[in-house]
Amino acid sequence: MQDDDGATHNDFVPPLAGPDIAPGSLARLHQPTLIADRLVLRPWQSSDVPALVEAYAEPRIQRWHVRTMTDEEAHEWVDSWSRRWTAETGCGWAIADGSHLLGQIGLRRLNLWDGVGEVSYWVAPAARGRRVATRALCTLSTWVFGELQLHRLEVAHSTLNPASCRVALNAGYQLEGTKRGAGLHNDGWHDMHLHARLADDEPPSNT
Repeated sequence: MQDDDGATHNDFVPPLAGPDIAPGSLARLHQPTLIADRLVLRPWQSSDVPALVEAYAEPRIQRWHVRTMTDEEAHEWVDSWSRRWTAETGCGWAIADGSHLLGQIGLRRLNLWDGVGEVSYWVAPAARGRRVATRALCTLSTWVFGELQLHRLEVAHSTLNPASCRVALNAGYQLEGTKRGAGLHNDGWHDMHLHARLADDEPPSNT
């Protein structure tokens, strides 16, 4: 229904449900460093820029994350995560082993009102085959559900990317279905698998 000035009725009526998480709940926290077995999930830093540029030049990371990255873009990407934390629109961690950058993981989308976040991750070629992404995803999920108290976390990936599917399943993210033509890649639209884990789901026992 519209009023005479063109505004919808919902513009003036608050929703009956929510927010699931109060505004400011993320911004008031200091971004932690998380320990995942022998891995460290830490905030991004400017010294990561060369490794980021190298990672986004790798064909598989380019293919599934649909971007490249220049040195200037990498600096901006690193800086953007602290702003996104403050704005409560996302949060990101570098996955490291000592001084070596192994990958990235974070909430590329975050909606505190609905209590939902979407996780993205990649692992550099030299670190693949060591369950890096699975261990990082389990550790991040534990923190998000325990500290931030989100209700639901999602992972979406192309149906042509079985490696990402294995990571999600091994981390306890159930496959809920296929979103047809939902992801635009360089070679066109891909069907996307949707995985999800709820705060009260049993954590996986195989990590």
